[in-house]
Amino acid sequence: MQTNKHPLLFFILLAFVGIFAKAQELPIVPLPIKNTQDSITAPLLPPNILNDSILVVDTLALDSTKNKKPLLLDVIEYKAKDYVKLSQKDQKIYLYNEAEIYYQDTELKAGIIVMDYIKNEVYAGRIKDSTGVYTQNPYFKQGDNVVIPDSIRFNFDTQKALIWNSRTEQQAGLGSIGSDAMKVLAAITKKENDSVYFLKDGKMTTAKDTVDPDYYIKISKAKFVPGKKIIAGFSNMYLVDVPTPIALPFAYFPLTSGRSAGLIFPTFTQDPNRGFSLQNGGYYLPISDYADISMMGDFFTNGSYGIRMQSMYAKRYRFRGNINFRFENQITSQKGFSDYSRSTLYNLQISHSQDAKANPNSRFSASVNLGSSQYYTNSFNQINIQNTQNNNLSSSITYSKTFPEYPSVNVNLTASHNQNTRSQEVNLTLPTLQASMERIFPFAKRDGIKKGIIQNVNFQYNVRAENRIRTTDSLMFRPGMFDDARVGARHTLPISTNFKVAKYFSVTVGGNYEDVWSLETYQRGLDPENPDSNTEVVLDTISGFDRYNRYGLSASVGTTLYGTFNFGEDKKIQAIRHVVRPQIGWAYTPSFEQFYDSYTDNNGEEVLYSRFEGTLNGAPSLNKANSVTFSLQNTLEAKVRDKDSTKLEPKKIPILSNLNFSTSYNFEADSLKLAPVSLNGGTSFLDKKLTLNFSGSLDPYTIDNNGRRINTLNVKNGGSLFRLTRASLNMRYSISSDMFGKDRKKDDEDDPAEEASDYYRAASGGRTDDLFGAGFDQSRYQQKETDGDIENPVYGTKIPWDFSLQFAAGYLNSNRQNQFNTASLMFSGNVQLAPRWDLGVSSGYDFVGKGFAQTQFRFSRQLKSFDLRFNWVPFGSNERWDFFIGISSSILSDLKYDKRSQRVLRR
Repeated sequence: MQTNKHPLLFFILLAFVGIFAKAQELPIVPLPIKNTQDSITAPLLPPNILNDSILVVDTLALDSTKNKKPLLLDVIEYKAKDYVKLSQKDQKIYLYNEAEIYYQDTELKAGIIVMDYIKNEVYAGRIKDSTGVYTQNPYFKQGDNVVIPDSIRFNFDTQKALIWNSRTEQQAGLGSIGSDAMKVLAAITKKENDSVYFLKDGKMTTAKDTVDPDYYIKISKAKFVPGKKIIAGFSNMYLVDVPTPIALPFAYFPLTSGRSAGLIFPTFTQDPNRGFSLQNGGYYLPISDYADISMMGDFFTNGSYGIRMQSMYAKRYRFRGNINFRFENQITSQKGFSDYSRSTLYNLQISHSQDAKANPNSRFSASVNLGSSQYYTNSFNQINIQNTQNNNLSSSITYSKTFPEYPSVNVNLTASHNQNTRSQEVNLTLPTLQASMERIFPFAKRDGIKKGIIQNVNFQYNVRAENRIRTTDSLMFRPGMFDDARVGARHTLPISTNFKVAKYFSVTVGGNYEDVWSLETYQRGLDPENPDSNTEVVLDTISGFDRYNRYGLSASVGTTLYGTFNFGEDKKIQAIRHVVRPQIGWAYTPSFEQFYDSYTDNNGEEVLYSRFEGTLNGAPSLNKANSVTFSLQNTLEAKVRDKDSTKLEPKKIPILSNLNFSTSYNFEADSLKLAPVSLNGGTSFLDKKLTLNFSGSLDPYTIDNNGRRINTLNVKNGGSLFRLTRASLNMRYSISSDMFGKDRKKDDEDDPAEEASDYYRAASGGRTDDLFGAGFDQSRYQQKETDGDIENPVYGTKIPWDFSLQFAAGYLNSNRQNQFNTASLMFSGNVQLAPRWDLGVSSGYDFVGKGFAQTQFRFSRQLKSFDLRFNWVPFGSNERWDFFIGISSSILSDLKYDKRSQRVLRR
């Protein structure tokens, strides 16, 4: 039975929370605070003060007095808006309204300043406006440190100060803004020297509202070194001014500028199959100004463990990237039990991109994601539910180089990887070399206009060489993975020209030459040790260079036809336009018998084979091809009178965005000369809310009892002209609250999507985390910021929402199956009940498999300084739930509660 000790968890997190905070000091801005009475007030001037004082209207320099040896090391400059008065009786200078004093690196601004030029001390405080509200808070700056108090007392000689109701701000992380700042407030602050402050009755919070923060950490006494650290005594966390059991006798909060090394505190969890555990604990280390590394691990009491390493690097105008490596040694149960098992999982992710400014003629990039096929489904630290549906892992590492001299040449060297996590089949190319020369027009000037058949003659050279490996997940990085490696290269030289005939017909004529290389071929025949066997075997693998060539000719002619049916401008449907693009092509490929050999089987029959069969690029065709191709592209649209009578231009509505047909006829084929007709099309309805795409294949020939195509037209066999052998349909319908309402597009200021985007940026501090899973657009469901705080009204009749419905079906009838092999209905929806309450759901049903797709419920609540999330997959192979509540700011991001259900492992 699991027990959750939440107060203890928060208690421990609070003790170490400062260790992981990486902060950066930025200029301080005034923070709002509850009004309290000043420690000093503007003095009442005696009636005869004008008789014994001097009116100063400009800057005054004080560097000496008659009564005391000067201790000041520089000139003091001061001024004020209403008056600057020097009282020789009190030996003080009074500055009132927008008062300012400058001394060396010290700057002081306030509503009132009283300077004692005998003690070399200044007193600064606020003043009241005509409504009785305190204004003009003192602004005290010394070096890079700034304090915004209610009042301050400062000594120029000792550099010490006493500050009442001070507030300062320390920015978190590199480049963070807004809510990531740590606000430090104290009732009384004593400045000991240039870098050390002592606080009494202080508060620390990252809440945006410092007048009434929804949470803060109250400290009795503390030593504060701006930009470096806070060492506090008794610390207690308050929620809405209510003390919580989360308290410590002392705490340490580093506030170092930039990045700093430190521990990453783990999370305590319990797994019924592995015991108690510490997860996501480790160490963060900034290697240099350009790179860092974090190492974390998971440890279970039954011996299971996981190791993760993440490194990020970047150099401006050069490159950026990251490397993630994860390894897990999973042990279920204990040795000696029947359910004991052990397995290892790993995953490697690399991302690297080069800045375009680094080198215009060469580029290196990498996107790697490889590992165990069961990693995403069985990892005990997998948070993203969407990754469990990923059935494919792919990687690509590419280096490209351009030689710009004419004719320019592009060279690409690529290593790729593709892995099916279900079949565990892995395909690698280590590497692939591709090179291409730019297209050359030998009979035309490089910069001139090309006209006619001759000037448009062009050719281009391309080469592709590969080392392709096909293996399995279990053989990865083992010697056996290279057993089925295939190496080869293919050179292509296409030549073509194009021209116009009768102004309306576009003609293209060309040819293609290919030269194929291989480093091994195969000799076939019967097994001499078993001559009675009819099994074809490979007698020998011939290593060494071998090649073959193939070539062909092609031509095509096409045009565009327009047809318009006008019904009149007074009609609702004013016109329908039909655009047709027919094209006829011809292709010829000879037979390449010279690359074929033969052997005699046990029946005395001669069997032809090519020694290139089974190589990387296969064997040349033995069949001669002389075919004509037909294609027909259609678009159909209507002009409709707009409902808005103020708009003079009609709307264009697509009836068919595209409808395409294609087939071919091979004159050299012995039978089945006509190829099946392929068709595809798509359109949209209801202002593109509903989209429709379809495709299919129509076979003109019939089949025999064994399901094989025979040379008999289907119509002559008592059937229709064409036989539908394959079809697919995909429909998607999407609507949202933005689509409804008369004035939804009338005024951008009233657009809820615009208000939503502003609010979300303000409320989240610029974060763009997808809290709700794939397909959810948070920026549409938020509220605008007002007067520094976030509104939280209750929605009336307009509640932001969206809904998407998708249906996909596949039909198969190649062998008279007459069945749907796929049919599913998927849906997803999101609704925001209030500006900070978000709900979402996604699911679907498979009508063929008769089961539900992955169903997920999502819930999120923004609690100003806190984030609350709950995700639930109620059933299926990935049945699970997770709950999270924590502080939004990155400084105290480890002050959280994150609970996830234990997943059922797939084996």
